[in-house]
Amino acid sequence: MTRYWVGLTKFVRLGVIVGCVWSAIEAVSFAQEAQGSEGGTVAQEAAAEPPLVKLGEYEFTIKYSLACTPVTAQGSTGTCWSFSTNSFLESELMRQGYPAVRLSEMYAVRNIYQDKSMNYVLRQGKANFGEGALAHDYINAAARHGVMPYDVYSGKQSPGDPHNHGEMVALLTGMVESVVKLKRPSPKWQLAFQGILDTYLGKVPTEFEFNGQVHTAQSLAAQFNFEKDDYISLTSFMHHPFYEPFVLEIPDNYSNGQFLNVPIDELVATIDKALAMGYTVTWDGDVSERSFAANSGLAILPAEGREESLQSPGPEMAVTQEMRQDTFLSYETTDDHLMHLVGMAHDQNGTKYYLIKNSWGEVGPLGGQLMMSEAYVRLKTVSILLHKDVLQAE
Repeated sequence: MTRYWVGLTKFVRLGVIVGCVWSAIEAVSFAQEAQGSEGGTVAQEAAAEPPLVKLGEYEFTIKYSLACTPVTAQGSTGTCWSFSTNSFLESELMRQGYPAVRLSEMYAVRNIYQDKSMNYVLRQGKANFGEGALAHDYINAAARHGVMPYDVYSGKQSPGDPHNHGEMVALLTGMVESVVKLKRPSPKWQLAFQGILDTYLGKVPTEFEFNGQVHTAQSLAAQFNFEKDDYISLTSFMHHPFYEPFVLEIPDNYSNGQFLNVPIDELVATIDKALAMGYTVTWDGDVSERSFAANSGLAILPAEGREESLQSPGPEMAVTQEMRQDTFLSYETTDDHLMHLVGMAHDQNGTKYYLIKNSWGEVGPLGGQLMMSEAYVRLKTVSILLHKDVLQAE
């Protein structure tokens, strides 16, 4: 890990407890006893008889299942980046010993829209403006604007309704596109933009009560000891040197965030190490493969010629660094979706899988979570975000 740390030191300046064991047809209860301190703890492995989960002919033995909040639904929005990183931060708080709390995804979404609008206008329309963003954008927004509980700011006008941003996004996009066509735009457009957000997401309270104390969003983040420099993004591509940071060239990286570039073997080893230490991971990758089947609770990369792969386990594709590069350059691997990686399991053949918490609601046999094979992670991961202590630990 020495080379990691060299890269990290160059990079860092740039800068109810619910176990995530799900409810399935054959549900399993797996409690996390060690809550973790600020330095983290070793994740608990299964005891004498590890819990088993069956999906068709698949039989999964759970190795790690780390604390996280229940599955939520992003609805008809492109805000998976907020839901995944929000869930990640909730797990970070539990790892540090705080009680479970659901934070507001839409508070971060709102702040990022305002940031994107200014970026778009100042760049005179030569920038990306849309629903997408990345995990580091949530982290940056939390550092600048703080965090709010979901109960204080849900981003919904009617609590029972699903999120739906279609009309709001159309209006926001139309506004910034019109502003850049003006010869001399005035600052008033910013108030109008905020008015649209207020109408669809609700006005942001200046103060709120949390656990018997009056807080602002910034003071709550301070109480949680949130530090954005504690988190680092990794990727693995060959068109930039390994062990150096670079701006990842994907459309949703509107803020030009930098990623530490490492070989894929080391990126996977880092995920494994994080889980063993009790740290969860935010995952960004491609979900366009037919073998990404949320309704079946599986994301696999079956070897060529393997039939009925979603029904029974078998050989997986052998993924190389070159394959990753080829699929990235040909757009076969794109920045589609962000999720929260919260555990590890093995099937009856010894194949490794990662337990992923999705944000599409309680779909599929695992209640909104899924098992993603190591091969899928190796080929289809675009980036990850995690606590920097994982890289520093020997």
